[in-house]
Amino acid sequence: MEDVGENHDTQMDVQVIYRRDRYLRGGDHISFLQQGYPAARFTEGDETYEHEHQNVRVENGVQFGDLPQFVDFDYVARVARVNASALTALARAPVAPKNARIITAQLTNDTQLRWNTNPEPDLKGYEIVWRFTDESKWTHTIPVGNVTDYTIKNMSKDNFFFGVRAVDNEGHRSPVSFPRPASS
Repeated sequence: MEDVGENHDTQMDVQVIYRRDRYLRGGDHISFLQQGYPAARFTEGDETYEHEHQNVRVENGVQFGDLPQFVDFDYVARVARVNASALTALARAPVAPKNARIITAQLTNDTQLRWNTNPEPDLKGYEIVWRFTDESKWTHTIPVGNVTDYTIKNMSKDNFFFGVRAVDNEGHRSPVSFPRPASS
């Protein structure tokens, strides 16, 4: 969402918060997460609590409730553009590689990754992405070509997070697959 959502058309600064939801309230995305589906929630950074999750009423001269006069329709339109950008990127991209594995059969300072071949006929190849364990975003990319087994020399699987993504001939990238530990 962040990679494709920040552009001239959206005029948005997309900030990913790595938490299920805000304290003392929850969005519609939670039920999807509970069923095992990836889900995201959009919200303004500076919420006005009187205008959300409240019964419509006036108390001590303060209007409470989620009413049309409190909606920033320009912001809603920009959020829709972020969603459209993300959905377009997902629709154009190859599927995420299946059965991604990090091979743990032996102790070594190299990291070996394997995954299944993607079904797309226009597949250019794959990329290994990695980051330090205290980073939240993929910071490094290694193009590996159209292979399904790759060993990264002198990078211990114990010290980094790794992932695999597919890339088609037009440069569209799949979501990243996180490898599970496996002996082969």
